[in-house]
Amino acid sequence: MILTGKEIEKRLGTDIVIEPYNAKYLNPNSYNLCLHNELMVYEEIVLDMARPNRLGKYVIPEEGMVLYPGQLYLGRTTERTETHNLVPLLEGRSSIGRLGISVHATAGVGDIGFCGYWTLEITVAQPVRIYAGIPICQIIYHTVEGEIVEYNSDKYQNNKGIQPSLLFKELDPNENRQMRLSFGEEKTSD
Repeated sequence: MILTGKEIEKRLGTDIVIEPYNAKYLNPNSYNLCLHNELMVYEEIVLDMARPNRLGKYVIPEEGMVLYPGQLYLGRTTERTETHNLVPLLEGRSSIGRLGISVHATAGVGDIGFCGYWTLEITVAQPVRIYAGIPICQIIYHTVEGEIVEYNSDKYQNNKGIQPSLLFKELDPNENRQMRLSFGEEKTSD
């Protein structure tokens, strides 16, 4: 089940923390989160998931910044959230989607117990000018069934800003991930 706006408001300070909170961003069944003025862009031609990748940092000026197709922009929410006993889900707003802006590539589902800012994986279908402070996405809260184990990670928990991929922390550099193909060298047992 999804919490209503009234239930989100009721659980503020207990299961839900949104800082800063502004009642005008409360919807019937979600809360709008705003775009911070910082963006990051990978500087590598080819990204390597097994190591950190270089990033460039940008500040969205008051007059806005044009985003272009074919580029991944990492942004973050202005709001810091905490979610306990619920599953937070991040979705783009329809008004933003209708401008061809996607705010998350695959990372829309948060974990029970997540505390921090939401990193946004922003792509655009055509050039579009964006502005800092706009309500860019919405957070939805789902109830859960079963024993709760809260998220606890040294990768993204209690972050202070935009988080690039830290997948390399999960990978063992000594592990051979290549599957061997025999190409007719199979041995048959008699």
